[in-house]
Amino acid sequence: MLRGGSPHRASEWTDLPDRPLEEQLAEIVQEVGLRGEAAERKRLADQQAREVQQKRWEAAMQEARAAYAHAYRVKYLGEQADAWYQASRLTEYIAAVRDHATSLPPGQERTEFEAWLVFADAHLPHLTESVSAPKLPTPPKPSGDDLKPFLRHWSPYGPRSY
Repeated sequence: MLRGGSPHRASEWTDLPDRPLEEQLAEIVQEVGLRGEAAERKRLADQQAREVQQKRWEAAMQEARAAYAHAYRVKYLGEQADAWYQASRLTEYIAAVRDHATSLPPGQERTEFEAWLVFADAHLPHLTESVSAPKLPTPPKPSGDDLKPFLRHWSPYGPRSY
């Protein structure tokens, strides 16, 4: 009895009076050979399929890294716009407070306004510095979890991980 592989002719042979096993040896050897060839073809096909899957996964990972970098930069752009908006609003607000402070008579209230303006004038350059020279950020190296939203059905941990 032969086990394993895909049978081509038979899996069992019997020693019969009109057909002894010795006469069936060629058929048995041929069956073993055919199953071996089929197993080798399957092994090669499986290996090729794994290689194709690996290449597809690598391409998906490359695309996911690019999509992650793009999304990171888009988020950063929004943060820069928010910072610019906040800096612009604060600049206008400080100018309005300065105009109001100059209209106040000397005294405690004006002194408090001027102290506040000194603080605001010292703080404002920190806000405007980050928005005055925008530059394209370099995204941090993404983790597997960072890439998951960009990989569709692939796992970031390998082509055969799910």
